[in-house]
Amino acid sequence: MRTNLRENLMMALLTLRAHKTRSALTLFGVVIGVWTVVAIASVISGIDVAVKKEVESFGTRSIFIYRSAPPLSLSRLFHDERVREELTADDAVALATLPAVEMAVPFLDVSFTFFGGPTVVSRGGKTAANVRVMGTLPEYELVGIEWVSEGRFFSPFESSTNQEVCVIGEGVAESLFWPEPPVGRTLKVGRREFRVVGVLEARERVLGGDGAQDNHIYIPFGAALHFKPRAEGVHLLAVARPEKMDEAKDQITDLLRTRRRIPYRGGNNFTLSTSDSIIETFRSITSGVSTAMLVISSVALLVGGIGVMNIMLICVTERTREIGVRKAVGARRRDILWQFLIEAATLTGVGGLIGLGLGWATSFVVRQALPSYVPYWAPLVGFLVSVGIGLVFGLWPAWKAARLDPIEALRYE
Repeated sequence: MRTNLRENLMMALLTLRAHKTRSALTLFGVVIGVWTVVAIASVISGIDVAVKKEVESFGTRSIFIYRSAPPLSLSRLFHDERVREELTADDAVALATLPAVEMAVPFLDVSFTFFGGPTVVSRGGKTAANVRVMGTLPEYELVGIEWVSEGRFFSPFESSTNQEVCVIGEGVAESLFWPEPPVGRTLKVGRREFRVVGVLEARERVLGGDGAQDNHIYIPFGAALHFKPRAEGVHLLAVARPEKMDEAKDQITDLLRTRRRIPYRGGNNFTLSTSDSIIETFRSITSGVSTAMLVISSVALLVGGIGVMNIMLICVTERTREIGVRKAVGARRRDILWQFLIEAATLTGVGGLIGLGLGWATSFVVRQALPSYVPYWAPLVGFLVSVGIGLVFGLWPAWKAARLDPIEALRYE
């Protein structure tokens, strides 16, 4: 008796239905493996897209220059960078004269005091948490990364005379001033009182965070020196001219090496970062996490595959007489082979579908706290792998069933 694919599939489903508990236990490893693949892929893909969007929001032509390694680099664990010469506001002025550089501005982070505690930002008994206070120049407004929604940015005159004025983020405005309009009012940064001249437009919370990207305060660079007279921790932002990114990086490197008196064969004592390099560094970190989780899911799939092989061998033994009858009425070896292979693939395929469902549900739950979405390839790969596990681990039991002698099979008790 010969059967087609549809009949073999129906027989496989009937067999699974007849042995629900046994099938469920066999599917456990496959479900866990596919679930892990989809869940991890959704979280990492979501964070990857969010980080890329966040980094690119600072401009695809932006070049960040740090004295030490950028935040995402692991090199700071292995090199003592504290003895490096500080970057200065004069470096930014020099960079702005380069042919391939459109503009350059310095930043002095005064968010933390000399003793390491956060600089307190307050007004009328209210305190804003997690505020980043940065000293910069009025040219920063022209970079095109952040826009003023109310009031204005501080002027070159206010900057050159070190006036205590500030531009605040939307988060700071809500924390300290709501429902009053903040422009024209004052707040305290540490013990100094600053007058608010502008409010920045709210940034999109692409990482689903607490709005930390709106908790910024920009003050004139000279005013920031009152908090850090030695200008410790300055970093620079340069903007390359259109289509001049590589040239700008080379010119910046050459100029800084000259200004910092680095020997010809000496290594750089500063770091350049672009949106591409930051994204690449982030992906190098997440790829390690992905590999570790894929290894874990592979172990689960291997356990599931061994379970499938075991259950299919039991099925062959239990249905020896059935195989003998089928062969006696005309079934060929390949008919028997395909029957058991399809059974095994159906078993793991159902496990794969359950794993996909759990993965989607996990992605939805995680999305409440972190960016998460299921990439188009994850369900396809998860399902194909689950079916492939059934075909690979079901091959030996299927081959064993196909090679049974019909006479001996009919005699089997």
